[in-house]
Amino acid sequence: MNFNLSEEQQLIQKTARDFANDHLRPGVIDRDENAQFPAEQVKMMGELGFMGMMIPEEYGGAGIDSLSYCIALEEIAKADASATVIMSVNNSLVCQLLYLYGSEKQKQKYLTKLASGEWLGAFSLSEPQSGSDASNMRTFAKRDGNQYIINGTKNWVTSGISSDIVLLMCLTEKDVGSKGISAFIVEKGFDGLSIGKKENKLGIRGSDTCELYLEDCKVPAENIIGKEGQGFKIALGTLDGGRIGIATQALGIAAESLNRSIQYANERKQFGKTIGEFGAIQSKLAQMAIHVDAARLLIHRAAQLKDEGKPFGKEAAMAKNFASKVAMDASTQCVQIFGGYGYIRGTGVERLMRDAKITQIYEGTSEIQELIIARSLLRRERK
Repeated sequence: MNFNLSEEQQLIQKTARDFANDHLRPGVIDRDENAQFPAEQVKMMGELGFMGMMIPEEYGGAGIDSLSYCIALEEIAKADASATVIMSVNNSLVCQLLYLYGSEKQKQKYLTKLASGEWLGAFSLSEPQSGSDASNMRTFAKRDGNQYIINGTKNWVTSGISSDIVLLMCLTEKDVGSKGISAFIVEKGFDGLSIGKKENKLGIRGSDTCELYLEDCKVPAENIIGKEGQGFKIALGTLDGGRIGIATQALGIAAESLNRSIQYANERKQFGKTIGEFGAIQSKLAQMAIHVDAARLLIHRAAQLKDEGKPFGKEAAMAKNFASKVAMDASTQCVQIFGGYGYIRGTGVERLMRDAKITQIYEGTSEIQELIIARSLLRRERK
């Protein structure tokens, strides 16, 4: 692996960093406090090419590699984790899914608008009774001539309120498990689709999350992605790439926690010296730095494997599992270093800790990542 960034990657990094500092950091505390979606900033991200980074230019994307995407995503995450998950879902779960599995007609109709940032997409797999057991679905799509009629409830839908379309997984055949799951493109204007209330979340409050209700929702048959029964395979294949994005979100939170801690340790004085002169604080900073660098290397390895067209599921799971723990640990230590000032609203430090927690939960919990890693190791051993 080449550890040096190319000139193009350095430019992407600088562009993302400048945007984050100029347009995301201002107002981020207020957006968090008021659970306000960063609509203006998301539009600007689309104009900068950040909403379809890995999609070829012919479909409205930026046509760059996964590693460059991670470099940009980390800079965005340092400033605002809410903006990062909006960007990650649109890039990794929506645009990539349509590019890899959608028909040419679907790409022309939907992908070009999503990758260019004109539209925003959401991805819906979970249901109220499911979670880690993602194949446990009840939402059902019945074929009726040239359309499907869908009934059911989906939940934990990131950007579910603000998006223009939803890539939705549901059953088309019952009693056959995951083999009965299919994937659909559902536009917000389709009859029978309604949006539930915005969830009042612990962190990433600028990103809206909601339930979706489908009551005899009519979806054209041409909006099925692939064939009936392929939906679960499509979803899991897409989640591998999505986990690289969430790992990078966690990395950005951890890196910001480290940066804020270093700055404060050099400024805050106790007992006649800066707290950075105390061994206990130095130990915390050293461990944070080691773990942040290790997480970045795991993420970049997974991204490079993806770019090379090699299997990367295990590596993506390892990156997400480790980076999410690093984010939680680093943000907690950051609050500890700030002391009482870290615990109150206004400094933005406690927000890092609140934002970090979800990275251990969504797009596969840390426990699920360990299962994926272990199963991959065991399969390799049996060969």
